[in-house]
Amino acid sequence: MNAQTRISRRIIIRSLAIAAALPLVAGCTVGSPGSSSGGNSGEATITLMAGAQDLSDKQIAEFEAANPGIKINLIVTDPTRLNTMLAAGSPPDIVAGGALGSANFNARGLATDLTPFLEKSQVLKEDDLQPVNDGFRWDGSHSGKGPLYGIVKDWSQDASLWYNTALFDKASVPYLSETEPTSYDELLQIAKKLTVADGGTTASYGLGLEWAWTLYGPMSAMVLQQGGNLYNDDLSKIDFTTDQARRAFQWYVDFANAGVGPTSLNPLPDASDFSTFAAGRMAITQDGYWFGGNFATPEALKTVRMAPAPVMGETRANPTYSGQGWWIPEQAKNKDAAWKLMEYYMAGAPAQARASSGWGLPALKSLMAKLPQELPYQKAAYNVAQNELQYAVPLPDSPYITIDLLNTTIDKYLQKAIKNEMSVRDACAALTDELNQALAHGKEQIG
Repeated sequence: MNAQTRISRRIIIRSLAIAAALPLVAGCTVGSPGSSSGGNSGEATITLMAGAQDLSDKQIAEFEAANPGIKINLIVTDPTRLNTMLAAGSPPDIVAGGALGSANFNARGLATDLTPFLEKSQVLKEDDLQPVNDGFRWDGSHSGKGPLYGIVKDWSQDASLWYNTALFDKASVPYLSETEPTSYDELLQIAKKLTVADGGTTASYGLGLEWAWTLYGPMSAMVLQQGGNLYNDDLSKIDFTTDQARRAFQWYVDFANAGVGPTSLNPLPDASDFSTFAAGRMAITQDGYWFGGNFATPEALKTVRMAPAPVMGETRANPTYSGQGWWIPEQAKNKDAAWKLMEYYMAGAPAQARASSGWGLPALKSLMAKLPQELPYQKAAYNVAQNELQYAVPLPDSPYITIDLLNTTIDKYLQKAIKNEMSVRDACAALTDELNQALAHGKEQIG
């Protein structure tokens, strides 16, 4: 299972829970954004490639009832199928994907500039977009500025921590601060105290890192926290041989060797921390605000709290590792209809439901007030999340490589270092060489 598929798995799990648990607001009619180069938005079938339950059956029916003549055909996220469809010139009308990683699609000219639609929209407004949406901007050489090529559906500052106070009490470990960050070195020591072994197995993990989902995101953040950067200025070269990058890489090796949490060499069966954490077999998990949406049901674990992102260095940074959203391919046939669905999903009933459930921070400023604060853990998590917003920073996004390739290559050399097949220094050097070869190839292809 590759990294993009694993991230999609998380989205599917979250969307399933939202679809099953949340009521819908009926009768929401969205406005038309105006003309496009696509087909007739009044008589169209929108092909949406997204998570299996990004749109529930009820939401699809609601949208189709409010927009006669438009039908939705949902196909489950499949990177291989998407590439085939793009190459054939018959892509989906909407594709789900991360803002982080969109530079590659944008540099290849695969996405539609949404600025003309946004300018005419009566539903989505430029000044209502949270800064996280800037990850979908592309000025021809860098992401973060220029025209908008996608819209985030919801997001989280993914370096945040969630922990189970019952396991802290059992191990006589003090709770984490709600305002002051723990250093990564301290976090590893805490995780060792919280890890419970039972013979040759681990009865309870001290810390989960969602290793199966991303490595580039947290490592890049660790480097930023130390005042460094993995890339050069034009994002054509990467360097894991700097002191900052090697320190981040070494920490992951130390984490694995300490046996305090799952890794790719010791993975969880479902490639997700949630079930293990919810079962009381993991004390801390590094997950964003969205993770709290799991605990709003009566039967859910009640001893949960949220804490700030840990730090490696002097600079606090708590970025999003993805910023999942939707984009419209340049060769999409039904852009007008696709935009109507974008409006509905990003600002209508689905967006309001996502925000009020706590499944991520909303990508629209106007929806922030809907975040739940009824339960004690929700109020506390809301306060932590609001304080962490000042430390939200974008991660570098090179147009010459995919996030999937970054993650799999990093993991390859982490495994070699963990198994003592290579020293950390040699692994970082080899990792740098292999990624720079991929970056050079990608730059040659894009031009």
